[in-house]
Amino acid sequence: MDLPFDLGGGTASLGHRFLIGLQPGHVLGDHDKRLLSLLRPAGVVFFRANFMADAPYDEWLGAHRELMAGIREYIGRDEVLFGIDHEGGGVLRPPAPITAYAYARRWKEQAAAVGGAMGRELASLGFNVNFAPVLDVNSNPDNPVIGQRAFGATPSEVTAAARPFLSAMQAEGVLGCLKHFPGHGDTSVDSHYGLPAVDVDAETFRTRELAPFRDLARGEARMVMTAHIVFPQIDPGTPATMSKTILQDILRGELGFEGVVVSDDLGMKAISSMLDRPETSIRLANAGCDLLCMCAYWADTALILRIVEQIVDGVREGKVMEKTLAASHRRIAALLKDAPQHAVRSLPEETFAHHATLAPLRDNSPRKISEGGAATV
Repeated sequence: MDLPFDLGGGTASLGHRFLIGLQPGHVLGDHDKRLLSLLRPAGVVFFRANFMADAPYDEWLGAHRELMAGIREYIGRDEVLFGIDHEGGGVLRPPAPITAYAYARRWKEQAAAVGGAMGRELASLGFNVNFAPVLDVNSNPDNPVIGQRAFGATPSEVTAAARPFLSAMQAEGVLGCLKHFPGHGDTSVDSHYGLPAVDVDAETFRTRELAPFRDLARGEARMVMTAHIVFPQIDPGTPATMSKTILQDILRGELGFEGVVVSDDLGMKAISSMLDRPETSIRLANAGCDLLCMCAYWADTALILRIVEQIVDGVREGKVMEKTLAASHRRIAALLKDAPQHAVRSLPEETFAHHATLAPLRDNSPRKISEGGAATV
């Protein structure tokens, strides 16, 4: 397969457009090695299964350091995005002693302190991207997937907590990613398992769903994550991840976002059944979804190779706008250049003890929020 193609001024690999998940385990298997060396993706997303959960800190940290080094070796590039979902509550990946905060709703008054603590701990693990904060407005009490993950039920509550969280975390060298654009708070379907629709009028859409993103997307965040949700009164029948209206006209045109748009996991069932259709890959590219997230937790990452083929064919057939691909490539290259690269290092016990005093911690009750998905909803 000929991955590189000419963009009228340089050569780029379509593998650059992906964030991938590894197979379960804390060492690289042959599948992961082949995929990393073939695609040379922008980065990798980690899940719980990629840590030695029951081992002592020094032991699992050493294994994690080797895994990070192996990823860099097989990608063959110094600049790599190492991403993780680290929100609190059930959306936490690393084992103890990494601080297990409660869901965001319970520490919205301590958002800056938590953001700083999370940033310091994640940077010590080599991560430079956290798929947080959640900007969804939890306006639907029957929402099965957001709930306490949201800072509040009004846009002002969400913005008031998300802004200091984001600022403090990024000050520690971990980039935030605003999610799930344009808003997952009013759904009654979990997009890990089906395709939700939010049937609100344009005024409600702009004053409620868009409001937190409007407050933070211009200049404060480098990344925004899409939601696999249909908004019938905004772009009928098209999930936001594939919607030019939502991603280009609204996010970039109306809200002024200039950073990188990353999809939620394309392996989630809300959208995975569409991935074998060539038109899906073409729509993703033309909508301006810069980074395509495909994680092994939910999908066979071999699908990535088919998506690449479909985009390459779309370019050759004139169905994919090269101008849009070139703009995505520039944004991804700039993000990789600017993303901090951290060495994996241990933190003293005193640091974790202090962090545990800053905000409510997660209890041991069964997790009710879905644990899958990369850059999950």
